Amino acid sequence: MSAPPLAPQREPGTPARLRAALPLGAALLGAAIVAGAAGAVGGLLAVAAVAGAAVLVVTALRPALAVHVYLVSLPFLSGIERDQLIPVVRPNEAVLVLVLAGALLGGYVRLLRGGRSGLRPGPLDVPILVFVLLSTLWPVVSMLLRGVVPAGSDLMALLPICKLAALLLLVRLTVRTDRELLRLGRVVLWPAAAVATIAVLQTAGFPPVLAALGTLWADGGDAADLTERGTTTFASSIATGDYVVLALALLTALTVRGLIGRTERVVLGLLLAAGVLAAGQFSTWASAIVVGVVALHQNPPLRRTAVRLLPLAGIAVLAGLPAFAERLSQFGDGFGVPRSWLGRWDNLTNFYLPRLADGSFVLGVSPDSVLVAPETWREVIYLEYGYLQLLWVGGLPLLAGFAWLSVVVLRESREQALRTDVTGAYAATLVAAWWMVLLLSVIDIHLVLRGTGELLFLFLAIISGRVDVRTHR
Repeated sequence: MSAPPLAPQREPGTPARLRAALPLGAALLGAAIVAGAAGAVGGLLAVAAVAGAAVLVVTALRPALAVHVYLVSLPFLSGIERDQLIPVVRPNEAVLVLVLAGALLGGYVRLLRGGRSGLRPGPLDVPILVFVLLSTLWPVVSMLLRGVVPAGSDLMALLPICKLAALLLLVRLTVRTDRELLRLGRVVLWPAAAVATIAVLQTAGFPPVLAALGTLWADGGDAADLTERGTTTFASSIATGDYVVLALALLTALTVRGLIGRTERVVLGLLLAAGVLAAGQFSTWASAIVVGVVALHQNPPLRRTAVRLLPLAGIAVLAGLPAFAERLSQFGDGFGVPRSWLGRWDNLTNFYLPRLADGSFVLGVSPDSVLVAPETWREVIYLEYGYLQLLWVGGLPLLAGFAWLSVVVLRESREQALRTDVTGAYAATLVAAWWMVLLLSVIDIHLVLRGTGELLFLFLAIISGRVDVRTHR
């Protein structure tokens, strides 16, 4: 039986909103003035320092903005490699540290003044915590038990899951109301639509977009090859595709609950659907099918709507057609299948399966699955299979932890997906997203992929924070 929607919160009057916004506005104005002066005196580094301080102050005053700042910047910063702009970390990781520090600082001050943390235990918390520990602490312990000292690359490989756990904590601490959840949905959807637009222009060979991507987001490859797939500012076609597919799933869930306007949903739907094709990734198209089937299963009336939207879908198909046609043409280049598939199979059978087959799959091999290539024409080799990645990193314990987490996530999110409010929309999206991870991890890594991992843990944070709402009204 589904729980009734949360009672809508009363919108504060205009004078009250203005009074609440005065400290934030003053902080932003002061930061702009100081940043201008710093730019004139100290250059770009000084401006960055002042901007960082401004973000710290703003997120301390308005903790919910910390999530917004991170998610807005995520699609455009996460594709920039470590050490390219900032030593050791990617720019989006530096942003997360900054906004998390601001939110925690503001929260600590409010706690001193008698406020509450807002954290409430729920059924998802223990499986999530166990999975995070098995993904971070256990691989290091496993290496030490086998007499292997973790290298620096092993410890660096733990950063992605630590980053996702930090994001989950940030969302749980700061996002409270339905209004904030709906605003957060738009913070995900519009940057995703921008990424989809970049993918369409990129695969269409639009020169300014290609020139911009070739500066920081070429991922070490030849900028001339950028038109083959929609790598965008994620510097990865699979990351681009996953992000756009999950945003499209969220848009669908919000639409069927009447939480987003017609014009907005049509514009977003066209852009995101075109981006799915423009990603030029077979696994993205498979992900879209899985997510679409789950969405139609959850919402039978959506089937009639889908038929009515077929003419608009044709526009999206035309926009994303160049990348789609280019990828399909690779089946006829003399190899029978795309050459990249042959390379992946060769990497798997020659470098990864022999190591796992000697019994290393029981406790895991290393947190770092990237191997140094023996050839001169490439530097590294990647393990591109999700379930094998779990075995490589943490062995059977990590795989079991993921299985337990999956059972609880699907159970709780299916129950909350029956709700007709914005929480139900996030829960329905998580159901579709998790099935995508479960099915597509056979051939690709999705759970901790940049962008995809953030959205999955964002949905987990919202659902895990709202599980007990039914009994604490």
